Amino acid sequence: MVWIPDPNEVWRSAEIIKDYKEGDKSLRLKLEDETVCEYPIDRQGSQLPFLRNPDILVGENDLTALSYLHEPAVLHNLKVRFLESNHIYTYCGIVLVAINPYEQLPIYEQDVIYAYSGQNMGDMDPHIFAVAEEAYKQMARDEKNQSIIVSGESGAGKTVSAKYAMRFFATVGGSASDTNIEAKVLASSPIMEAIGNAKTTRNDNSSRFGKYIQIGFDKRYHIIGANMRTYLLEKSRVVFQAEDERNYHIFYQLCASASLPEFKDLSLTCAEDFFYTSQGGDTSIDGVDDADDFEKTRHAFTLLGVKESHQMAIFKIIASILHLGNLEIQAERDGDACSISDEHLNNFCSLLGVEHSQMQHWLCHRKFVTTAETYVKTMSVQQVVNARNALAKHIYAQLFNWIVEHVNKALHTTIKQHSFIGVLDIYGFETFEVNSFEQFCINYANEKLQQQFNLHVFKLEQEEYMKEQIPWTLIDFYDNQPCIDLIEAKLGILDLLDEECKVPKGTDQNWAQKLYDRHSASQHFQKPRMSNTSFIVVHFADKVEYQCEGFLEKNRDTVYEEQINILKASKVKAERLERRMG
Repeated sequence: MVWIPDPNEVWRSAEIIKDYKEGDKSLRLKLEDETVCEYPIDRQGSQLPFLRNPDILVGENDLTALSYLHEPAVLHNLKVRFLESNHIYTYCGIVLVAINPYEQLPIYEQDVIYAYSGQNMGDMDPHIFAVAEEAYKQMARDEKNQSIIVSGESGAGKTVSAKYAMRFFATVGGSASDTNIEAKVLASSPIMEAIGNAKTTRNDNSSRFGKYIQIGFDKRYHIIGANMRTYLLEKSRVVFQAEDERNYHIFYQLCASASLPEFKDLSLTCAEDFFYTSQGGDTSIDGVDDADDFEKTRHAFTLLGVKESHQMAIFKIIASILHLGNLEIQAERDGDACSISDEHLNNFCSLLGVEHSQMQHWLCHRKFVTTAETYVKTMSVQQVVNARNALAKHIYAQLFNWIVEHVNKALHTTIKQHSFIGVLDIYGFETFEVNSFEQFCINYANEKLQQQFNLHVFKLEQEEYMKEQIPWTLIDFYDNQPCIDLIEAKLGILDLLDEECKVPKGTDQNWAQKLYDRHSASQHFQKPRMSNTSFIVVHFADKVEYQCEGFLEKNRDTVYEEQINILKASKVKAERLERRMG
């Protein structure tokens, strides 16, 4: 029995019905539907089809138990377990492979946590709780800190898996005191999802940032606190959403609750009325009640000790961003200058407690400082729109950082930490219709993560075998260092991007040309046939075509100093929130 490639099924099962002799140009195969075909092979016989595992092994709960471990064998085993046995989890040695069922399964209750607690990894069915228990046990037994890395493509279920791992630790490592620290650790999830997750075409609740949560334990292995680090917040989503996508959930949650009496001063209406929340089209998500989720977000803030006044300051800033996006900008003097005056500017200024006339002026003007003099220049409509968007992104990013800081403060402990378990939940590899700077950064991070995975699963494991002189044929695994070098080495993609950003009249197109000139010989770089403004990177997971437009602007991330200075003078006080705006 063998596997042969198929354009529709990816792999198809077949049976060799005539013995193969060296030098044969084809194999006679019978497919599962009884049709007979000739399968061509190259002269050296090096492209023979993959052998299929005997039926008795199919459905094994650990892929390493299979006689033949290759792509079709892995996919077939996962498919059989998922479709025939309803198992979403399968081991591959120390790795747990999870398939997202896109529905809630009844396998995460407290009794299931207690069933896995204290068990060895292979004793029960594969489960995220088994991996969490293994980390907890090794931390206690070997006195070593542990980390669980959750990786996979966009929509694979990473954030939910990370939440279940944290729930396991909160249950088995419940604190002896009544500090309620486990509840606080779990309460950080709805807050971070509200401000850092959004609907994409791949996933209704996609994390648009990476996070690493370190859960601290005392000598008796009870939870005493936690700390979170975040990476790569997708700021551009605040001002732009592709078709069928949404901005961050918090914007829609607040709009859905706009009629509450305490939010009267925010001057909000429904999400469809705001530019920053309506570019993707439909502003709702099937099966999601934004107003209900907002209650959960507020409850989580309260549980973490965020005062009502601080919560209101957060909501004022979020509302101010929506008003900023709705500014009406009118061109004047043949388009070289413009003016802003409307209700949304009034709302923006009053919500942030900033000087109206100053803001009105510096949204439409720029200050230039030369060695001889300082002069003020008007801006075109497009320049004002760019500056306005940059300001909105900056305000949101600072608010995000402030909330993370506040969450960490609530999870901080003065008790001495004996050990910790880290849970890394980072962006999945992604490729869309249009891929820009954000996807490039995400896929670069995944490329590095894959290298870590390869290092641990293959390199280190095989070195262990060699050290112990176990007879072993080295597995030839894909090393993605050349792709990483293409991105990050000297005169690599990022280096050339930074260089182009420093050039006075640097453009996305010039940068693209430099990439073509420099990297056209690279195995991992391609120039699309029909475009002079995009490039292809051959990543470990897939080829991705990136559009160069906007790369320079997003990499520079320029916010004008005059606008920041006005924000610094804001009368809205939310415990150093205004100082962080700088």
